[in-house]
Amino acid sequence: MSEQEIDLKAELERLRSENAALKKGSSVGLTMKVSDKGALSVYGMGRFPVTLYKEQWLKLLDMSDSIHAFIVANDSKLKVKD
Repeated sequence: MSEQEIDLKAELERLRSENAALKKGSSVGLTMKVSDKGALSVYGMGRFPVTLYKEQWLKLLDMSDSIHAFIVANDSKLKVKD
């Protein structure tokens, strides 16, 4: 076996273990991190993170009661993602 084949097998094994760790982490639930640009990113809600700056998160959180009421009022029109 050549050195290149050994390197490729090692890389394949590393990627497999990284993939398994990512799949395992996705079942944990929501996670947060600060993005490179200083925004808050929430992971685990969909394919892509939800990323907003601090003032945007605070504005959204301030209207959480209104959002909840809107969801209740429009329940029959809103879809649920499986």
